[in-house]
Amino acid sequence: MTQKISIAVLAGDGIGPEVMAEAVKVLHAVGRGLTLELHEALVGGAAIDATGQALPKETLKTCESSDAILFGSVGGPKWEALPANEQPERAALLPLRKHFELFANLRPAICLPELTAASPLRPDLVEGGFDILCIRELTGGLYFGQPKGTREENGERVAIDTMIYRASEVQRIGRLAFEIARTRKRKLTSVDKMNVLENGLLWRSVINELAADYPDVEVSHLLVDNAAMQFIRNPRGFDLVVTENTFGDILSDELAMLTGSIGMLPSASLGTRQRGDFRFGLYEPSGGSAPDIAGKGIANPIAQILSAAMMLRHSFGLNELAQRIDRAVRKTISQGFRTRDIFSDGHKLVGTAEMGAKIVENLG
Repeated sequence: MTQKISIAVLAGDGIGPEVMAEAVKVLHAVGRGLTLELHEALVGGAAIDATGQALPKETLKTCESSDAILFGSVGGPKWEALPANEQPERAALLPLRKHFELFANLRPAICLPELTAASPLRPDLVEGGFDILCIRELTGGLYFGQPKGTREENGERVAIDTMIYRASEVQRIGRLAFEIARTRKRKLTSVDKMNVLENGLLWRSVINELAADYPDVEVSHLLVDNAAMQFIRNPRGFDLVVTENTFGDILSDELAMLTGSIGMLPSASLGTRQRGDFRFGLYEPSGGSAPDIAGKGIANPIAQILSAAMMLRHSFGLNELAQRIDRAVRKTISQGFRTRDIFSDGHKLVGTAEMGAKIVENLG
């Protein structure tokens, strides 16, 4: 029986439509034998221009009736004059995360051996490349805790943000991290700030409690400031990192920078909705809409293509197809093809569409 997969395709703004087109080509090429249902919908600035809303009701309905969301990027200078809560990022992406309870953000930081020269680190620190997965709790902590706001006290403005975590929230993200660690090198690093924050004490306590259920996974703990240093000192010493919302926001960007190009890096945000062992998720590149290069055909589509691979793996259990995409990307890089963001002398400079075509060729 042919497997049917239903995907909401939200290309968005800037380079989003260009790189999304290549990811869709790869999905069609690798998914022969599947019934692909791709439902395109407006989001972000493009949706504001067409409907007046960054996340139209029709788009949300499309997402609700699909099994996963493949997301491009949103935002750009055109919409920066809007009130903050109406701008594409806040009015589209954040509501999607909240609506679908997307509690776990997975950000791979992969530096391929052929691209180590792009890393800002010393060659000896990245020789042979590295592969780190950062798992960030996405719906709790400082960004969402109440009370929150700015008020005046004794003639002075005071800003308040509240950091709150419940044991159940830590258990949820921690258990997912342990399960994913079992599919990798069975090595998990938990990052907190337990020497200062009550939240950190709770985080570490819950992770240690969960560790008893996963005796096959090696667990270590780092304070967040030390983790930031150790990522630079020895990135090859890490495999999977799990941490809370604010720390994860910062550390995942640090790890991305260590690889040399954010244009290579996908991400997944997994939700509470499940079909068997597989979760509903939103999959998007780690970079932004890059309006400065939009429409020029030079954007790197690899992050969007690898986001599609993550979608096949985590939301549909199609690991073999996801691995084929991963291998095709690596083969294309090993053949010397480079978009501008990862180009160096001695390699072949290609545009967005040509990079996508080469990856399709290498799917085998």
